[in-house]
Amino acid sequence: MAPPAARSLFRAGLRVSTSGWCAGWTQANLVAVPRDLAYDLLVFAQRNPKPCPVLDVTDPGVARSALFDGDLRTDLPAYRVYRDGELVDEVTDVRELWRPDLVAVLLGCSFTFEDALLTAGVPVRHLEVGRNVPMYRTSISCRPAGNLRGPLVVTMRPVPAAKVATAARVTARYPAVHGAPVHVGDPAAIGIHDLDAPDYGDPVPVHSGEVPVFWACGVTPQAAIQASRPPFALSHAPGYMAITDARDTNYLVPYEE
Repeated sequence: MAPPAARSLFRAGLRVSTSGWCAGWTQANLVAVPRDLAYDLLVFAQRNPKPCPVLDVTDPGVARSALFDGDLRTDLPAYRVYRDGELVDEVTDVRELWRPDLVAVLLGCSFTFEDALLTAGVPVRHLEVGRNVPMYRTSISCRPAGNLRGPLVVTMRPVPAAKVATAARVTARYPAVHGAPVHVGDPAAIGIHDLDAPDYGDPVPVHSGEVPVFWACGVTPQAAIQASRPPFALSHAPGYMAITDARDTNYLVPYEE
């Protein structure tokens, strides 16, 4: 399915995790904040490029992007509404909440490299079991910027031990969508004490002989919003991404000869 067809379904009210959708097309995290917070958000992203790789930024009030030829207010499957850092609602349409001072930022998403993992023979468990990817707040603090601060959020994919190096090599070629893993192995080393209790998304089984592998996650700005408590912000619901009109290959770094 091409992105316009998917966005049409979401606009009509389909609410579904986008992992596995529109293979070959780049997916993105969405954060929209008032203009007076946008500079802090962009500096936060610059200082924390692994979880916050910026793909595009709109002008204030604009609900369309050069990478997203749709309506950012309606064409994602689900959105979250934050007031004073509290999650107050999850909706499928934010037109009534969109303000003329909102700046929308699109950040890279690890769903983009999942097709490359599968092609390389690396299993993607949440696709196998039909769930959203598990996401966890870690004990690692991001570099703060202005009024924004908070923890690094990661996604987790169980990988057979013999394929961990392949998973790292494949994803390292996609630095604009989080790139190589930030941690491999013991979850407790980064402050995760129960893989069956993700902070966002769904738990997935880790089989014998598999290693939990963690990638930086674009939900990190949402954790910063919750920690920093700005008056108002909108975002995608974790795992319910913006499917852009950019190809995955646009962000693929070629092997050096």
